[in-house]
Amino acid sequence: MNRTRLYVGNLPFRISENDLREFFEQYGQVNEINLIVDKMTGQSRGFAFVTMETSQAAQSAIDSLNGTSISGRQIVVNEAKPREERPHRHRENSGRSRR
Repeated sequence: MNRTRLYVGNLPFRISENDLREFFEQYGQVNEINLIVDKMTGQSRGFAFVTMETSQAAQSAIDSLNGTSISGRQIVVNEAKPREERPHRHRENSGRSRR
Protein backbone atom coordinates (compact mmCIF):
# COMPACT_ATOMS: atom_id res chain seq x y z
CA MET A 1 0.00 0.00 0.00
CA ASN A 2 1.21 3.50 -0.82
CA ARG A 3 1.59 5.21 2.54
CA THR A 4 2.47 8.55 0.99
CA ARG A 5 -0.88 9.18 -0.75
CA LEU A 6 -3.37 11.09 1.36
CA TYR A 7 -7.10 11.71 1.08
CA VAL A 8 -8.09 15.27 1.98
CA GLY A 9 -11.81 15.85 2.45
CA ASN A 10 -14.32 18.56 3.38
CA LEU A 11 -12.26 21.18 1.56
CA PRO A 12 -13.62 24.65 0.80
CA PHE A 13 -14.93 24.63 -2.76
CA ARG A 14 -12.80 27.64 -3.73
CA ILE A 15 -9.48 26.10 -2.65
CA SER A 16 -6.78 25.77 -5.32
CA GLU A 17 -3.99 23.26 -5.86
CA ASN A 18 -1.51 26.01 -4.93
CA ASP A 19 -3.34 26.59 -1.63
CA LEU A 20 -3.15 22.87 -0.85
CA ARG A 21 0.54 22.75 -1.78
CA GLU A 22 1.25 25.59 0.68
CA PHE A 23 -0.54 23.76 3.51
CA PHE A 24 1.15 20.40 2.88
CA GLU A 25 4.68 21.62 2.07
CA GLN A 26 5.04 22.60 5.73
CA TYR A 27 5.33 18.86 6.46
CA GLY A 28 7.60 17.74 3.61
CA GLN A 29 8.03 17.49 -0.14
CA VAL A 30 4.74 17.31 -2.07
CA ASN A 31 5.03 15.14 -5.19
CA GLU A 32 1.51 15.46 -6.56
CA ILE A 33 -1.83 17.12 -5.87
CA ASN A 34 -5.01 15.88 -7.50
CA LEU A 35 -7.87 18.26 -6.70
CA ILE A 36 -11.09 16.55 -7.80
CA VAL A 37 -13.36 18.78 -9.87
CA ASP A 38 -16.82 18.40 -11.35
CA LYS A 39 -16.53 17.55 -15.05
CA MET A 40 -19.47 19.75 -16.00
CA THR A 41 -18.77 22.89 -13.94
CA GLY A 42 -15.02 22.66 -13.34
CA GLN A 43 -15.65 23.51 -9.67
CA SER A 44 -13.94 21.62 -6.86
CA ARG A 45 -15.93 18.72 -5.42
CA GLY A 46 -14.47 19.38 -1.97
CA PHE A 47 -11.81 16.68 -1.84
CA ALA A 48 -8.33 15.96 -3.13
CA PHE A 49 -5.49 13.47 -3.07
CA VAL A 50 -2.03 14.65 -2.03
CA THR A 51 1.07 12.50 -2.52
CA MET A 52 3.97 13.25 -0.21
CA GLU A 53 7.62 12.29 -0.83
CA THR A 54 7.96 10.10 2.27
CA SER A 55 5.68 8.18 4.60
CA GLN A 56 7.08 10.25 7.49
CA ALA A 57 6.00 13.49 5.78
CA ALA A 58 2.58 11.99 5.07
CA GLN A 59 2.12 10.94 8.71
CA SER A 60 3.26 14.37 9.91
CA ALA A 61 0.67 16.02 7.63
CA ILE A 62 -2.07 13.69 8.92
CA ASP A 63 -1.15 14.34 12.55
CA SER A 64 -1.01 18.11 12.06
CA LEU A 65 -3.79 18.85 9.56
CA ASN A 66 -6.56 16.32 10.26
CA GLY A 67 -9.39 18.17 11.98
CA THR A 68 -7.97 21.64 11.38
CA SER A 69 -10.09 24.41 9.92
CA ILE A 70 -9.54 25.94 6.48
CA SER A 71 -11.87 28.80 5.55
CA GLY A 72 -14.33 27.69 8.22
CA ARG A 73 -14.40 24.01 7.18
CA GLN A 74 -12.95 21.26 9.37
CA ILE A 75 -10.88 19.17 6.96
CA VAL A 76 -10.26 15.43 7.03
CA VAL A 77 -6.77 14.15 6.24
CA ASN A 78 -6.00 10.44 6.26
CA GLU A 79 -4.20 7.74 4.33
CA ALA A 80 -5.88 7.19 0.97
CA LYS A 81 -7.42 3.79 0.47
CA PRO A 82 -6.50 1.91 -2.71
CA ARG A 83 -8.97 2.45 -5.52
CA GLU A 84 -11.18 -0.56 -6.03
CA GLU A 85 -11.79 -1.91 -9.49
CA ARG A 86 -15.25 -0.82 -10.50
CA PRO A 87 -17.17 -2.92 -13.00
CA HIS A 88 -17.71 -1.29 -16.37
CA ARG A 89 -21.24 0.04 -16.52
CA HIS A 90 -23.05 -0.78 -19.71
CA ARG A 91 -25.62 1.84 -20.61
CA GLU A 92 -28.44 0.29 -22.58
CA ASN A 93 -30.58 3.37 -22.82
CA SER A 94 -29.07 6.81 -22.48
CA GLY A 95 -32.50 8.41 -22.54
CA ARG A 96 -32.16 9.70 -26.07
CA SER A 97 -34.68 8.95 -28.76
CA ARG A 98 -33.45 6.85 -31.70
CA ARG A 99 -35.50 8.48 -34.44
